[in-house]
Amino acid sequence: QMQLVESGGGLVQAGGSLRLSCTASGGTFGSYAMAWFRRAPGKEREFIATVSRYGNTHYADSVKGRFTISRDNAKNTVYLQMESLKPEDTAVYICAGRWVASNVLLKTGHQYDDWGQGTQVTVSS
Repeated sequence: QMQLVESGGGLVQAGGSLRLSCTASGGTFGSYAMAWFRRAPGKEREFIATVSRYGNTHYADSVKGRFTISRDNAKNTVYLQMESLKPEDTAVYICAGRWVASNVLLKTGHQYDDWGQGTQVTVSS
């Protein structure tokens, strides 16, 4: 099982930017599909973005054009660059991963085995 640790959350004004990082250990990172989810107060966990083994990406409509997911296999890290943040982006952002045998995009939470603890992002209006 891979261990995932998120960082980079914080408080930002609407319209601002943040970059989240998720560093992995205990697995062959390059063989994992990775994703970001978020959980807002009183809401269910929401898929945000995913990146395949070889860098293909897919985004939720709510963040498309504003957020960018990327990975650096040499650093065992996946990133989420967030631009034009809105108050409704306020949530705990959680990193997830799953070992995969091919270049697949996994878009739902139940497809992932390994989860981080999350990092809080708060966007003020």
